[in-house]
Amino acid sequence: MRFLSHAWSVVGLACVAACTPPSSPPPSPPPGASSVPNAGALTGTARVTTPSGIIFESVQNGTGPSPKATDTVKVHYRGTFPDGREFDSSYKRGEPTSFPLNRVIPCWTEAVQLMKPGGKARITCPPQLAYGERGAGGVIPPNATLMFDIELISIGG
Repeated sequence: MRFLSHAWSVVGLACVAACTPPSSPPPSPPPGASSVPNAGALTGTARVTTPSGIIFESVQNGTGPSPKATDTVKVHYRGTFPDGREFDSSYKRGEPTSFPLNRVIPCWTEAVQLMKPGGKARITCPPQLAYGERGAGGVIPPNATLMFDIELISIGG
């Protein structure tokens, strides 16, 4: 049985798990989201570690503006554990997913803001910026480091 239905991918679960209560204002971008040295110059396979600890590797440059934390983005992605075991993939479902960037795990909120539409990146999320001590859905254990290959298709849906 698939970990999550077509409509609820791990990113959707991340949305639910990372959402603030409806009465709370949206979270601020994580510290360092806009302070990655030379983020605007990422080309080819440039690799940086953000101040928060995300390893961001640009695989393919995109063009245009980068999304803001308050934007909705459309992405294709593949999520794996460091040993290569895949836990979710929009590619396998054959359909990209869209979500408000400030309603997913902090790692995604920060890293996708470093991308531009058409860009592809590989990110490594430390546990505290992923699902932390709680894990997710019985598939992602507590304190798991997660890796994602992300393709930013568009901003705004």
